[in-house]
Amino acid sequence: MARKASKGGGALTHIDSSGEARMVDVSEKPATERTAVAEGRVVTTKATLELILSGNAKKGDVLGTARIAGIVAAKRTSELIPLCHPLALSKVTVDITPDKKLPGCLVRATVKVTGPTGVEMEALTAVSVACLTIYDMIKAVERGVRIEGIHLVEKLGGKSGHYRAKP
Repeated sequence: MARKASKGGGALTHIDSSGEARMVDVSEKPATERTAVAEGRVVTTKATLELILSGNAKKGDVLGTARIAGIVAAKRTSELIPLCHPLALSKVTVDITPDKKLPGCLVRATVKVTGPTGVEMEALTAVSVACLTIYDMIKAVERGVRIEGIHLVEKLGGKSGHYRAKP
């Protein structure tokens, strides 16, 4: 599906008429089911990926810890991103798939809410923090790890409708 411009034709909704930052008023918007999916990659050496998969990293379970960190981050997004609304999330999943061809891990978060605003930032925050946690857990072994390609994959619900990134 093609990308759609925002309903404001590209207008920045977090900037008021005098150019000041503001939180958008969503009080008049209906509560609808909204879902967002984001993903990113953590690129390592093959040896570091094997260490992650073996469960022998000095700090413990790399993937389990990163998964929990991503979930917690999604729930606390409004504390990290100043103009985000606090949301009562109904679902957060963080899936981490080891990829020997990369080598590294694909991190994918799905976040769902029924409310007046979307959850794109929560999904992106979950992926970002999960990737950072993987780095933190393995940095003693490999400092050259790269975090790449964090982006919104899909958004469903709300007035602007369905968005899916081009492959």
